[in-house]
Amino acid sequence: MDNTLREKAYFDTRATQEMAQHLRAVPRSIQETMAYACRILAMTEQEAGLAGQISVRSERPGAYWTLRFGLGFDEATPDDFIEVDRDLHTLTGQGMPNPATRFHLWVYEARPDVQSIIHTHSPWASALAAARQPLVIAQMDMTPLHDDCAFLGEWPGVPIADQEGVIISGALGAKRAIILAHHGYLTAGASCEEATYLSVYLERAARMQIRAQAFGPLTPVDDALAREAHDYLLKPSIVRATFDYWCRQTHGIAPLPRPAR
Repeated sequence: MDNTLREKAYFDTRATQEMAQHLRAVPRSIQETMAYACRILAMTEQEAGLAGQISVRSERPGAYWTLRFGLGFDEATPDDFIEVDRDLHTLTGQGMPNPATRFHLWVYEARPDVQSIIHTHSPWASALAAARQPLVIAQMDMTPLHDDCAFLGEWPGVPIADQEGVIISGALGAKRAIILAHHGYLTAGASCEEATYLSVYLERAARMQIRAQAFGPLTPVDDALAREAHDYLLKPSIVRATFDYWCRQTHGIAPLPRPAR
């Protein structure tokens, strides 16, 4: 047996190639993907009445898809998504958007790389927001947010006007997530799957931080190791496969087949 220790880059490259081969993307429409994203947010207890929104950039310039107002995440079906323009006029589908999605427009305008935005008032991230605490990356599962989660320390008010969009998009900068003091959080992904992935891990990270603080101040993960884990855990193949797993979870746990007698 050759006991020579190989560089981590070798294993990273190999894993990336094998994931590309074995973790095949599941074809879904934008509306199907968004409906699953909503169900995943509900499954992870991120709903707060009608507070919170999801959107995906449309192929039509200046427009995006979002869940029609009046429905909870747990009720969303592919038929419940509407396409709206910059003035929140409905272009495709029936119904009106959540008026608070207006600030999404400012993020899309400032960030051409962003294809999807999720904003919720989830319990644990909202607890950090209420305490005005930024996220501390102190454990491996938190690292997808390493150096990628901004913090807005002042609440600009209910985000139904243009001013809030300017403030939030400016505070987000080039990062993929932000905790909004006295409010909640936002994730901005290169896909709906990535925005959902970041949302679930942000809520989990907030829960972990609050629980771990019972034992004293947190020690952040080493910066170089956290960056390495961040890049690995945000590989598109891992993001897609995790999203697909969560989609299957929304259907419940299937019983094991009975053994043949």
